[in-house]
Amino acid sequence: MKKVHLVVCDLFLPGDIVGGVCAGLRLPALEKMLARGALAGSVQTGESASLEGLLCAMFGISCQPQAPIAPISAAFDGLGAGRWLRADPVHLRLQRDQLVLLPDVEVSADEAGQLSAALNEHFAGQGMEFFAPHPQRWYIRLDRLPGIETVPLSQAAGRNVRDLLPKGKEAAHWQRIFNEIQMLLFAHPVNEARAARGELPANSLWLWGGGCDAGMQPQRAFDHVGSDEVLAGMFAAAAGISFSSWPEQWRNEENCARQLLVWTGLRSALRRGDLDAWRAALQDFETGYAQPLWSALRAGKIAQLQVDILCGDHVRRLLLTRADGWAFWRRARALAEYALT
Repeated sequence: MKKVHLVVCDLFLPGDIVGGVCAGLRLPALEKMLARGALAGSVQTGESASLEGLLCAMFGISCQPQAPIAPISAAFDGLGAGRWLRADPVHLRLQRDQLVLLPDVEVSADEAGQLSAALNEHFAGQGMEFFAPHPQRWYIRLDRLPGIETVPLSQAAGRNVRDLLPKGKEAAHWQRIFNEIQMLLFAHPVNEARAARGELPANSLWLWGGGCDAGMQPQRAFDHVGSDEVLAGMFAAAAGISFSSWPEQWRNEENCARQLLVWTGLRSALRRGDLDAWRAALQDFETGYAQPLWSALRAGKIAQLQVDILCGDHVRRLLLTRADGWAFWRRARALAEYALT
């Protein structure tokens, strides 16, 4: 019988805004899932509660000391074997006494090439080489893996980075490199031109996800993966699993006993600060996914539905069977009642 594993990011909102944002939302199928699912525990806080850490756990990859996303990502982007560190272009904005990270700086391929060339010239002979195979995904190939622990970009986005910089026995060295990168990028003509055009300069790189691909093979834990998040596609490719982008309507894939669905549409809306888009995306999810999944569960077309909800620094995990679908005594609550504290 079919099992579906659904991952949803940022479904629950902080208590100070959730009431206004969720007012008037009609989400009967989703609210029934939340009410009738058997709570299967919460993942520990920290990186294991990130999407990166969760995907590693699903595909049988150790997250000690951190989720080794870089080698999986580098292979997906056509880079060779080696020891890799993600070094993604970001914008750091000084807000009073905070240095806030803004992700997804849309540099062009030409700009990425110029900036990475300048970085390679500056750090020549220091055991690192910069690559920018994708404008928003950059890498450092290292002679050896550094003794640092890093924070995934997804968890650093929109936050003050002062307490999120690399930690560990080589933290001081890599924080110095972080500062050198900022100084070089700040003064580079590419960023001066971007600022003159009113575009966000890529004035820093976020270092995270280091690892080595030697002996690391993701398990074939699913038969099919569907997602709007490229990272899920990277894991599917590494494990040799079929992948599809996020369609408007859930598809009950034939000959697929184990299906993984990863949805980040709410996260992208929150990062933009667009709460109307958050509401609209959730309403589309209700009609396109929650309702057909709920119907399939109650009809016995799905034997088990696991729902992992990533919010803040923890995961709420629910398990549902056909019997749960008919547990009328577990009354549904409005989404606003699940507010983060």
